This record gives sequence, C-alpha cells and structure tokens, in this order.
Amino acid sequence: MPQLRLAMNQIDSRVGDLAGNTEAILRRARQSAEQGAHLAAFPEMVLTGYPVEDLALRSSFVEASRAALRGLAARLVSEGLGELPVLVGYLDRSEAAQPKYGQPAGAPRNAAAVLHRGEVVLSFAKHHLPNYGVFDEFRYFVPGDTMPVLRLHGVDVALAICEDLWQDGGRVPAARSAGAGLLLSINASPYERDKDDTRLDLVRKRAQEAGCTTAYLAMTGGQDELVFDGDSIVVDRDGEVVARAPQFSETCVILDLDLPAASADAPTGVVDDGLRIDRVILSEEPLPAYEPELSGGHADRLEDAEEIYSALVTGLRAYVEKNGFSSVLIGLSGGIDSALVAALACDAIGAENVYGVSMPSKYSSEHSKDDAADLAGRTGLNFRTVSIAPMFDAYMGSLGLTGLAEENLQSRLRGTLLMALSNQEGHIVLAPGNKSELAVGYSTLYGDSVGAYGPIKDLYKTSVFRLAEWRNRAAAERGETPPIPENSISKPPSAELRPDQVDTDSLPDYPVLDAILERYVDRDQGADEIVAAGFDPELVAKTLRMVDTAEYKRRQYPPGTKISPKGFGKDRRLPITNGWRESA
Repeated sequence: MPQLRLAMNQIDSRVGDLAGNTEAILRRARQSAEQGAHLAAFPEMVLTGYPVEDLALRSSFVEASRAALRGLAARLVSEGLGELPVLVGYLDRSEAAQPKYGQPAGAPRNAAAVLHRGEVVLSFAKHHLPNYGVFDEFRYFVPGDTMPVLRLHGVDVALAICEDLWQDGGRVPAARSAGAGLLLSINASPYERDKDDTRLDLVRKRAQEAGCTTAYLAMTGGQDELVFDGDSIVVDRDGEVVARAPQFSETCVILDLDLPAASADAPTGVVDDGLRIDRVILSEEPLPAYEPELSGGHADRLEDAEEIYSALVTGLRAYVEKNGFSSVLIGLSGGIDSALVAALACDAIGAENVYGVSMPSKYSSEHSKDDAADLAGRTGLNFRTVSIAPMFDAYMGSLGLTGLAEENLQSRLRGTLLMALSNQEGHIVLAPGNKSELAVGYSTLYGDSVGAYGPIKDLYKTSVFRLAEWRNRAAAERGETPPIPENSISKPPSAELRPDQVDTDSLPDYPVLDAILERYVDRDQGADEIVAAGFDPELVAKTLRMVDTAEYKRRQYPPGTKISPKGFGKDRRLPITNGWRESA
C-alpha cells in the first residue's frame, strides 16, 4: 500500500498582511520539509488571513493576493523547497464568471492552490459557500465547480475547503466517486463552545461517506471578534481517530499514512453535484517502502472552563498584538467582571503590560477598593487610584442631577477618565461588560461601555463566576497565587452607584436571568416557548422587553471575543427601530 507523509500546519495569520503571512508559510514549509513531508498543507485563506470581508470586493486586494501566491511559489523554489508540494489557501477570482445579477463584482473566490516547482499546478474554489451566523460568503465569493484531485506518489488526494465538509453533498461524495485515497480539507472554522465534539463527529461522518482517510486542517489564532482553536483532526475511513492537534496553539501535525493506490482507470468527467474532476498528476509511482516514524499524536482535550478561558485569552491577545498595541487599561471596581478581564489580560499579554485604575466615588465600599488593590497585588499588574469624587461634585454643583442621571454620571466620569489616560499614555481600554448586562441594557453608554475591546461580552454572568473559580483553582493546582480575590467572587454583584445597591435591585437572580437569555438570545425562542419551559410569565415578559429595547446600546459596544453560537454582532442582526414585542 502506498505511503505518504502529510504535514498539516495549524497556524495563525493576519488579515491583509500578505508579506507576513508569506514568511510564516515559508518558515513552516521549511520545517515540514526538514521532517521529510511529502505534502505540506496550510489553512483556508492563510495567505490573506480570514475573513477578509469587503476586502474581497476590492480588485486591488484580489490581485495582490494572486501576486503573493505566485511570489510564494517562486520563493519556495529559491529557498530549496520547490520539490515539496504545498497546499495553501488564498483569495482568487474566477477567470470565467460573467457579470450577472446577484454575483459579487469581480467574481472573487475563496480558493486554494497546490504549489510545486515554482508553479501553481492546481487551483480550486470552495464549492459550498456558508451564509449563516458570522458568514457572508454568498456576498463575497462565487462557488467552485470542480472536484480537485492531486495524484501524489501513487495516491489520489481529494481536496476541499471548510464548508465543503460541513454541508451535505458536493465534494465529500464526489471524493468517493473520484476514487480518492485521502480527503484533505483546509479550514478557518471559528471557535464556539462545544464545537470540538461537533467537529469530531462531522469528520468521522464525512470519512465514512467519502470512503477514505480524511484530514481536517484548521486555523488557530484570532481575528477581530473571531477566535480559531485549531483542533486539526485525521481519521481513517472507518472514523477512527488517527491524530488530533492541540487547541489554541500553532503546531504542525505530521504523520505517516498508508493509503490505497490510485486506480489506473480512475474516474474522469462530471460526478456528484455536477462537479467536474480536475485531476493533476505529480507522481504516479509510490514511494519506496519506509518504516513509519511519525504518528501525529493525540492531544488531550481541554475541560470546558479551560477551553473557554483559553479562547478568551487567544482572542484578546490577537486583537491587541495584531492591531499594534502593547498595553491595556482596565477600570478595576473590585467586582468580578473587571477582575476576570484583568486576569485574562495578564495571561494574554503579561501583567507588566496591564494597567489597572481604581476610580472610587463616595458610594464605593471599602471592601471594593481593597479588592481592587488585592487583585493588583495578586497579578502584579500596574495599579493606581484616582478618585472621581471631585469631578462628581463639580458636575453635581452645576447640574443638580438626581436618580438614574446621578448614577450614570459616575459611570461616565470613569469612562472619560479611562479614555483620557488611554490618550495620554497609549493604552487601549478594555470594557468589562458581560453578555447578561449587554442583553438587558444594564450598562451606561459612554460609561462602563467605553473601550476598544470587550473580552467577556459573549460570556453570561454565571459563566463569569465559573471561569473565575476555574482560573483560581488552576493557579492553586500549579502552586501559584490565585489571581482573583475570593471576595470578588463571593460578594453580591453591585454597580455601587447608590447606597447599598446590588444588581438584583434591577435584575432577576443571574442563574434565572441567564437561563431566559440563553433561550431568547442564543436559541431564538419566543415568549410562549420560554414560559412553557417553566419560567414565570411576568418575569419573561419583563426580561424580553429589556432585551428588545437595548439594541441601540449593543450596537455601540466595542467588539469582543465570540465564544457562543450566537454572539451579539454579526450572529444576531436585529433592527434598532423595532415595533415587534414578544408577549407572554
């Protein structure tokens, strides 16, 4: 049986950084060659970064991507890597598509190419274009209509891109019809909670449908609100896991595979879903038999809390570093939200690059001020205290505000102070709001909502507590100081904008609130369905009203890492001006 050593390079890339991404591909290709790889693969659109969004509609960027691909092919030869076939994702355009209604101008393609001996020997475009959740690929791309097959050392390798595996039909059954011995899919599939289980089940199912070993190569890193967790997988034709990569880290999964020989009379022409087989032959003869040395490994799975925490760290680090920032600023209230954000920031970019400021008012409790200082001492972040009392008194003396206006003034003074320090010292501000607060509008515009990034904006309050407890427990198990003060976890949450204030003055208990929100926001259930699940009708009606009337606030909140199937932003697009209300 023919053998093949496959190198799956699970790496990060930066949107628009064609030069930087090229260097990363070259570096990893060289490492693949040094380990004796016969085929090196890289993720979906790794050359341009993913997702490129409206850059796909800019002809100058499309042409720059095409030029970068040709340049990469030439560089591989000049650096002695020309004999190694390299599969790389990039942005292309269709040469054949004619302008027509409903088709993006310029006919861009989410494409991939095999580079060999300085040439693009095979190119193809994604067949299935996702158009749900955060994906708008029908807006940007035209679909591919081929079944690309690379014959390498006597093995037929069928090629696919991401959604080609996620959707039924298309290239998976076509790979079987083409007689492929290996189905290799390159992906930039964003992370979601529990997606690793879904992904494994998917790859197993597709391997059985394709009737061959299936390799799923994924991207890692972060881009704006998306985070990519890697978790590349190889399974045999029966769905048994052959290799699995770690999550949230750049790595190369390299393994020796025994694969069926390509048929001498392999099918040609059109197969499933009208796909035309495009077979390119690089080498007909199998390699001389060798003793398999590399198995790819089986990385341990992360427990749920660690997985989510790692996703938030990865997303924050990517946003800071890829946008050229070096430090962050956080308002430290002594509460659980800012404490968790601070811990995430310290883990993402180092405590020496994290700046915290306590901004007490006359309503701030002594224990909250102490908790903020305790957090700074535990983590080693830079810390200072700036009282907002003099500023507050000046405003009150001029305006005489009362009630909610007085409360919001304190939050806005803190927001102004943070942005002033940001401008003066060059830090970016992190907003500490969680998904529960954003859902019901329990935040102050231009106050606690100010910032360049919201690390926990897709994390419900109950999960905030769970992650804080996990982070402290993980630190203790390693013999380190738990970063979050126990008092920040155990005390009742409060904005401390009036005497003896707690969140439950305005909101239901968070476990109940979050259960309702998860059904309404994440699962799009209506009021009747939620009540039928056992929730109080009056409470449901009140909660849903708060969610519906807070859309204008959410639109003005900064971006933040998406970790749920439906985060606020591209996942959930509702009108601000909206007369529809659920009834319970």
